[in-house]
Amino acid sequence: MAGHSHWAGIKHKKGRQDKLRSKIFSKISREITVAAKHGSKDPDKNHRLRAAIETAKDANMPKENITRAISKSENQKGVSFQNLRYEGFGPKNIALIIETLTDNKNRTAGNIRKNLQKFGGNLGSNGSATHFFNNFGVIQFSKEGISDEKAIDYAATVGAKDCFSYKDFHEIITIKEDFYRVKNESEKLIKKFNYSGIEWRPKNKVILKKDDKKEMINLLEVLNEDDDVQNIFHNCEL
Repeated sequence: MAGHSHWAGIKHKKGRQDKLRSKIFSKISREITVAAKHGSKDPDKNHRLRAAIETAKDANMPKENITRAISKSENQKGVSFQNLRYEGFGPKNIALIIETLTDNKNRTAGNIRKNLQKFGGNLGSNGSATHFFNNFGVIQFSKEGISDEKAIDYAATVGAKDCFSYKDFHEIITIKEDFYRVKNESEKLIKKFNYSGIEWRPKNKVILKKDDKKEMINLLEVLNEDDDVQNIFHNCEL
């Protein structure tokens, strides 16, 4: 019975992982499709498409899925997606910025409002949460073969705002308007990025108690279940 229970636990865990993987692929595919629809299908000529494809590769998304998502842009000419940002607050008044890609803003807003209220939060107006954050470009690359001093030299060469070194990677920070320029310049110096994107980084982080932290994690999981939600940023320490 113990073996059976163990196997059941493994299957349950694998099922959750597969479901999460499928959800991530679905969100990335939508972004690739929309990026290809509104610009060139050549990623070298379309920054947004290029970024989406890099995200797909980072998530180990199969090449055929990427190709299919690009091709799908030809079949969705009657469908109009919008990038919309929602701001609100979760448990203990934690500030949230939720970036979405949706073809129905009323549905998306309604779902986000309902889920926030379920955890004692609320949907705010534009500007209600953004002042808790800075909007930065972020470029991360492996420390392998690149010293902290070399990373700082790279950041200075490409005109970045700042550079930080962590245990396994270096991180270059840019102002939002310089992100693509700095990234293009960085590619001449760095062979492979671990990650790059534009993020909302909190100016200060709120420390939560154990129970409040658990509730916040549950809220983030529920919000991420929504296919329209692409990115969620918050100002608490998890």
